[in-house]
Amino acid sequence: MTDIQTAPQTGSTADVAAGAAQFLTPVVQELIALAVNGKQAHWHVRGANFIAVHELLDTVVDHAQDWSDTAAERVVALGLPIDGRLATVASKTAGANPKLGFLPYEQAIADVVAQIDVVTQRVNAAIEGLAELDPASQDVVIEIRRGLDKDRWFLSSHVAVA
Repeated sequence: MTDIQTAPQTGSTADVAAGAAQFLTPVVQELIALAVNGKQAHWHVRGANFIAVHELLDTVVDHAQDWSDTAAERVVALGLPIDGRLATVASKTAGANPKLGFLPYEQAIADVVAQIDVVTQRVNAAIEGLAELDPASQDVVIEIRRGLDKDRWFLSSHVAVA
């Protein structure tokens, strides 16, 4: 009889799993921070483009939550735990601590774009580090990168000068 408490059989070694977790954990943590800070901006955005930015920020938050879940599940599928607790996220992330209170839409967008840029740096490091180590995990972060680029483009387009 098979012990159902054993780690999933993924074809990866313990060293590959540990290496993948090393690159994916900061991505998960930065995405959690993006989701929390994006929601903060969503609640406090003001200005002429309120509705569009308010709704777009919800989309960014939803994406960040989905991507953090996907990356975290990859680590767990490899047989390792992931630390996405808020206290850990707060202590480990490089993202900005957004200003408390209401913000003009331009500032809310700038803050969230800056946070996306931080996540993108972590994702880029993961893409590079996972290239030879674990292509399946690299595939996860490449897809996250595509989505971050699109979300950044949509936000930036609200404040671009034609």
